[in-house]
Amino acid sequence: MNKKVLHTLEFEKIQEKLTDYASSLPGKELCRKLEPMTHIDDIRLAQRETTDALTRTFHNGSLSFSGVRDIRGSVKRLQIGGILSMSELLNLSSLLTAAARVKSYGRSSAADGSGDDVFTDSLTEAFSLLEPLTPLNQEIMRCIVSEEEMSDEASPGLKRVRRAMRLAGDKIHSQLNSLLNTNRSYLQDAIITVRDGRYCLPVKAEYKGQVPGMIHDQSASGSTYFVEPMAVIRLNNELRELEGEERKEIEAVLASLSAMAAEQTVYLESNYELLGRLDFIFARAALSAHYQGTEPVFNENGYIHIKDARHPLLDAKKVVPITVTLGRDFDLLIVTGPNTGGKTVSLKTVGLFTIMGQCGLHIPAFEGSELAVFEEVFADIGDEQSIEQSLSTFSAHMTNIVSILEKADQRSLVLFDELCAGTDPTEGAALAISILTFLHNMQVRTMATTHYSELKVFALSADGVENASCEFNVETLRPTYRLLIGIPGKSNAFAIAGKLGLPEFIVEDARKRIGSEDAAFEDLLSDLEKSRLELERERLELESYKAEAAMLRDKLAGKQTRLDENREKILARANEEARRILSDAKTTADETIRNINRLASQSGAGKELEKERKKLRDHLNKVNNDMAVKAQKPKKDYRPEDFKIGDSVRVLSMNLNGTVSTRPNAKGDLYVQMGILRSQVNIRDLELLNEDTISTPAGSFGGAGNGKKNRSSGKKGGAENSGWTSGGGYGTMTKSFSISPEINLIGKTTDEAIPELDKYLDDAYLAHLPQVRVIHGRGTGALKKAVHQFLRNCRHVASYRLGEFGEGGTGVTIVEFTQDK
Repeated sequence: MNKKVLHTLEFEKIQEKLTDYASSLPGKELCRKLEPMTHIDDIRLAQRETTDALTRTFHNGSLSFSGVRDIRGSVKRLQIGGILSMSELLNLSSLLTAAARVKSYGRSSAADGSGDDVFTDSLTEAFSLLEPLTPLNQEIMRCIVSEEEMSDEASPGLKRVRRAMRLAGDKIHSQLNSLLNTNRSYLQDAIITVRDGRYCLPVKAEYKGQVPGMIHDQSASGSTYFVEPMAVIRLNNELRELEGEERKEIEAVLASLSAMAAEQTVYLESNYELLGRLDFIFARAALSAHYQGTEPVFNENGYIHIKDARHPLLDAKKVVPITVTLGRDFDLLIVTGPNTGGKTVSLKTVGLFTIMGQCGLHIPAFEGSELAVFEEVFADIGDEQSIEQSLSTFSAHMTNIVSILEKADQRSLVLFDELCAGTDPTEGAALAISILTFLHNMQVRTMATTHYSELKVFALSADGVENASCEFNVETLRPTYRLLIGIPGKSNAFAIAGKLGLPEFIVEDARKRIGSEDAAFEDLLSDLEKSRLELERERLELESYKAEAAMLRDKLAGKQTRLDENREKILARANEEARRILSDAKTTADETIRNINRLASQSGAGKELEKERKKLRDHLNKVNNDMAVKAQKPKKDYRPEDFKIGDSVRVLSMNLNGTVSTRPNAKGDLYVQMGILRSQVNIRDLELLNEDTISTPAGSFGGAGNGKKNRSSGKKGGAENSGWTSGGGYGTMTKSFSISPEINLIGKTTDEAIPELDKYLDDAYLAHLPQVRVIHGRGTGALKKAVHQFLRNCRHVASYRLGEFGEGGTGVTIVEFTQDK
């Protein structure tokens, strides 16, 4: 791809930002050499690598490539049998340490809490190919302390020599200290100095003959001679010999380490290249995170569909997202609108996104945006916003356009900014139409900005050509920067001039001077703009109505579900109570029959028989009294006109709440709907309620019987405002719509978590939530296992799964409930 377009579209700034995110020398070199690819498989692989690196970063944090040193020169010396210095060996060690750290990151980011590999991606092979060469690295670190110091433990010979050197040095210092004490008056200073690597004493010039020895140096003033006393000459000679032996031992250790490294040059080169490549990939991921980018979908059909694109070089807080489509229904897009309205930015965004995508970089746009693979991208952009030298003259622009027309084909993307501007408008418009027609006939994907009205008409009349405009608010004299596909834009010159204070008579005179056809066309554009705004307003209202209708439908479905569930609970409790009463009655009857039979066999037992009969009658009366619903009287006398259809009432004789479904007749009778029961009731048996919810019978099953709502404060992580009364009964059938969509079990034991989860799932199911999120964390996995075991046996649960990326990963479980038919 030509280098000029990279400069024109300011791709260099993206490249500089990318290079800043790389931390190693080979990684930065790859960033600086980054160029667009033209093979779709290579592009898709690069995009996949960026996405996988970003995913690993989100899961396991950033990856450091510090310590990756340039070892290419050292490897070449090893390959020809050379011996490396301590600093070069330390560079090898630093590289191997980085390789071990990166390889460990690769393993940890591909495993769950249990340590088992659960997935592989496009980076797995690169991580696995790294060879830390641990034995070599450990040997280098054992032998070399710093770039200028080797450890005494590097070899037995070096350890022996250095021990001998320390003993010789101690002897020399002992001898010199003795001479210091006995010849103090001959010395300039009572110190021991070193000259030419040999220990000396500073002797006054007048006493140099009093201290026998070898003179090594003289002070600048001539007042001091540095004399090596005869008593330490032999010891100094021994020390110099030992120093030579030390150098030989050090060279032997370096040769041994170099020989070990020479056997691994293939792995060393491979590690250097792999670490540079991984650093480059993770730099792309960091850039994507910075721009909040997404992976584009690529095709070879020339189709571009960028959703909510944000130019990466503009302020992220101020940039207005645009949506651009090109190449499917039309291959030529003509963008019109006023100056500073965002036309050039739209043009550059399409070109820059194409180049970024083909370089394997994510683009700052909405998920699922599509880009086409182009062999070449051409751009003629010469306004003041460009970093390129402005091509302000017509001839300069035309020279560039001629070059583009010679090279462009079906695999090219062409961008024109103010095509054929800078010349006579009539001739310029005609020339622009001819150029665009040529490219259109060649099926070249083209996007052009213009002020020419002729090009707007051309786009309206030609097949495969579409208008677009950058929206402008005439009231505020400010562009909105929104790109509207399918609508030609107005220059708004008259409106802007009038708003800025140009006298009205001048504006009107200018209106009269434009041709009738041009005026009609501008009026048509105004009508189209008004129609678009009206349609957009109606669309927003329709979406609001649809959302409200869906909410009401869900609310009604939830109420019906709760009614059905409470009916089942009421019937179950009633059946249980009936079974208890029947069992109790059977027990009493059996006992009474046995007593009667026993007393009947005895003479004179009449009184006892009568006593047993009375006991049986009393028990039956008690059972009847317990089962009977005690009718209550209304708190006030009501008139028929007090009751309206839809009013909430309590049927006192049945102790049930319901809704009035008919108006009272002459006798005061009306029909009341109580759940699934519809019954005729007289107004004397009714009491009006001030609520619109239908309650279950409270007096029969331990609930509150006064018809008032019972509320309980919601708790975070569990059911909220469930409607259960403090007495344990279900006071109302309403369920709060504000129940939390998730429950947090982290920090709880299994015995604590499972009952709380059971209660929460019941409440969430009654609240008609389609799915909920159970947060159990990773940890040891015991809590996750217990949660999954419980969910397998829960009848309301249709399915469950571990969270995906963005949902919490393996630390959460997504639960979906069964749907009511």
